[in-house]
Amino acid sequence: MVIKVFALITALLFSVSALAMPKITVKHQRNANGFTQVQVSNDTMENLICHVAIDGNKVLFRLQAIGYSRWFTATDIRYNHTNFSVWCDYLRLHPKYQKK
Repeated sequence: MVIKVFALITALLFSVSALAMPKITVKHQRNANGFTQVQVSNDTMENLICHVAIDGNKVLFRLQAIGYSRWFTATDIRYNHTNFSVWCDYLRLHPKYQKK
C-alpha cells in the first residue's frame, strides 16, 4: 500500500512539471485607426518560440528572454482581442526552430 501511494505521488509530481508552460504576458490594445493589436512579453529567463494567429494567419517568431514582441495588428476593424490566438513554448523543446 505504501509503495502505491509513493508511486502515485511521484507520478503526480512529474506530470505537473511536464505540463508547465512558460510565463508570458499578452497585451491587447486598439491603434489610432481602430484596429486591434496584440503584444507578447516573455517573463522567463529562457528564449521562447511563439506564434500569434488571427483568422487562419499565423506568425511564428522567437522571443528573447525577458523581452517582448512587436505589436501584431488585425487586418479588419471588426476583430477584437478574442479573435487572437497566442501560443509560446520553450525554444529548446523545438530544435527545428533554433538558429543553425
